[in-house]
Amino acid sequence: MDEASVDRFCSQYLQLERDLDFPSGPLLREARVQDVLHRRLFADDALAHPPPSRYQIRVLKELVSRIEASIDDWEEHGVSDDLMTHLSELLASPLPAELIAVQQKTYVTYSQSLLSGDSTPAAGPSPYPHVTLLESRQLISAGGTTGLRTWEAALHLGQYLCANPSLVQNKRVLELGAGTGYVSILCAKHLAPSQVIASDGSDDVVANLPENFYVNGLQDSRAISAMDLKWGQALVGTEEAEWNGGQPIDLVLGADVTYDESVIPSLVGTIDDLFDMFPRVLVIISATERNRRTFDAFISVCQKRGLDIQEVDFDIAPRGAQTGPFYSDQVPIRICRITRGQ
Repeated sequence: MDEASVDRFCSQYLQLERDLDFPSGPLLREARVQDVLHRRLFADDALAHPPPSRYQIRVLKELVSRIEASIDDWEEHGVSDDLMTHLSELLASPLPAELIAVQQKTYVTYSQSLLSGDSTPAAGPSPYPHVTLLESRQLISAGGTTGLRTWEAALHLGQYLCANPSLVQNKRVLELGAGTGYVSILCAKHLAPSQVIASDGSDDVVANLPENFYVNGLQDSRAISAMDLKWGQALVGTEEAEWNGGQPIDLVLGADVTYDESVIPSLVGTIDDLFDMFPRVLVIISATERNRRTFDAFISVCQKRGLDIQEVDFDIAPRGAQTGPFYSDQVPIRICRITRGQ
């Protein structure tokens, strides 16, 4: 069996990808392959956090159709009774109205294939270490926050950290604009930091972060916590005698935090305050270049404050070569390391 193509399909399914790379017809018609797909993705006990029913139906219909199209000898091959039974059960079950469905949170699992190394594949639907999040993928909240879903700059930053785990290992990490908490959870769950703080300026986002900690088994972990941190507001001189209880920060991370030119002065002001408190801190920012002017404005403000910026050469893998997480290779994403001259 071509395990790589099956693993890729399973990882894409768990990430709720719209365009899936189905295994080839000669593979799909094999009973053992259909059995593996059923056990890993569609059996009643396969997934602790399954995709929404509409997505399951769409994928399973296409899967069955491809299996049927691949069969030229129905005496030798057939469609799995287990797959057909599950599809029938889904079709017979009531579904929420589409307007309601798009407002509901869904589980999205991101496979971390760069962390697989030479270790034994993980048990379960994904062969790789993974991060599972509850996301509202179709919505931006009434308050305008984009923190209800995971964006590509966060996925790319996560890949960079997985490729360079020593950046995080045994470090105290602060994430700015954490959103769903993807980067913070990835660090806490798989990269062995001493502490991770997932911060955001949205009260709703901060309130939702513990839910995603719980999904990833981090609810009782002392290694990760959520913090309300609004850019531009003083870190010291508040009700607390010392910010973060006097604990130092070694690494500051931010993904897609430069999307709005109007917030850049406040963002850089907070970064500058962190350098005042922790002169040797390293700041790593990942930004989707939707608008070159916005990112250039971020660089300009940093430079005016005496911050040194070094762009990192870390390319996005071609879409066809990605094994998880999956994201567009057509949108440029820039990663930069920021330090302050001593």
